[in-house]
Amino acid sequence: QVQLVESGGGLVQPGGSLTLSCAVSGSKFSVYIMGWYRQAPGKQRDMVASISSTGGTDVRDSLKGRFTISGDNAKNTIYLEMKNLKPEDTAVYSCNIKGLGGADLWGQGAQVTVSS
Repeated sequence: QVQLVESGGGLVQPGGSLTLSCAVSGSKFSVYIMGWYRQAPGKQRDMVASISSTGGTDVRDSLKGRFTISGDNAKNTIYLEMKNLKPEDTAVYSCNIKGLGGADLWGQGAQVTVSS
């Protein structure tokens, strides 16, 4: 059974940085897309960035230059590096994996709060 566990959330001041990690345990998918999503209070969940099993990455246009997604296949982990954080980046950040056969799994989420 595949499980996703996020870590690295917390409180950071505006202008600060955080790196989120999402570790995948259990069965491995040979073909997949993993993504980071975020949901602020009272708002819909939006995709932040994605990375595929072939290594291709994509970041939401409005976050390019501040957010970077990467992966470490040896550790079965993906990362979301966030720089120059702003109060509007405050949200619950969740990772997701979509694999062949319709697999669509979520982690428990990590709270990121940007505040002075």
